[in-house]
Amino acid sequence: MAVHEAGHDVLLLSPPGDYGGKFAELGLRWQPLAMDRRSLNLLREFVVLWRLFRLFQFERPELVHSFTIKCTVYGSLAARLARVPTRINAVTGMGYVFSSKDVRARLLRPVLKVMLRIALGGKRARLILQNQDDVILFERAGLIESTHVRMIRGSGVDCLRFTPPAVPRDEGPLRVLLAARLLWEKGIGEFVEAARALHARGVAVKFLLAGVPDAGNPAAVPEAALHKWAAEGVVEWLGHVEDMAALFRSMDIVVLPSYREGLPKSLIEAAACGLPLVTCDTAGCREVVTHEVDGLLVPPRDAEALAVAIQRLLDDAALRQRLGQAARAKVLTEFDERIVIEKTLAVYQELLN
Repeated sequence: MAVHEAGHDVLLLSPPGDYGGKFAELGLRWQPLAMDRRSLNLLREFVVLWRLFRLFQFERPELVHSFTIKCTVYGSLAARLARVPTRINAVTGMGYVFSSKDVRARLLRPVLKVMLRIALGGKRARLILQNQDDVILFERAGLIESTHVRMIRGSGVDCLRFTPPAVPRDEGPLRVLLAARLLWEKGIGEFVEAARALHARGVAVKFLLAGVPDAGNPAAVPEAALHKWAAEGVVEWLGHVEDMAALFRSMDIVVLPSYREGLPKSLIEAAACGLPLVTCDTAGCREVVTHEVDGLLVPPRDAEALAVAIQRLLDDAALRQRLGQAARAKVLTEFDERIVIEKTLAVYQELLN
């Protein structure tokens, strides 16, 4: 919206979805682009790349801004072929191909590296990353010149919408939430194990999961498992939640035991609501949480350490309050969406001026 409000003509491309109408209401142009993240069909993928190339030839944009690994590769390759002068790519994480140990992912990795080098190259190309670990990873892999990398921590949060509750929640057992795409790499298994352990110890606590399985990702948690856990009373599965600000305000603790992130928006939104956080000492997550200052860090893939950290917060209301207040203060100074927008526009101006 900030680019549109600055007087630029903005065209948004994405797979078909209900949000097209919402973009139109905001006065933005939107065009659906059929793209299947799971597809390995070379003909189908070539068609997507060709359609992008033809669209860029017709629109003749000054700048193409792509998000996620696959869109970065396709968008930048098509833009280079169509002689678009300026390209910006924002990658929020290394994605399935780089993070998975699956045989298919390992086979695709060298091919994707070559394509990324081509996509990210050029004097008027910039790569936006969200954490220092990814900056080091991209540079060590030789995917891009270090001078063409810009780090902007996250996509920002509306601190006027995501706010602490007006009055403290005091009814019923304490509530612990994990809100994420339901992928195993988000630590869903460890969250469930921690819930089982605390329930077995007789701790009065309610564990909730918000989100839906990502059908396009091989690491998606099966829906059958979610129903099974809910039937057992281990966790309550909320599915998709539209009003995340209201949900966070009804919680006491937010957890994200992820193995790796770009920069987790759910943690930033929860922090803006003044909630204490428990997450893993991994890339992306430690950008949001400083241990013992505004949350607690635990080792990844360690359900017992996660259970211990959660119980510590359950037992200490003063600690929950102190960490939650510090988390909100950090978001206001580092992750407010106005800060992120200003930094992103600065990258635009750097290339367009």
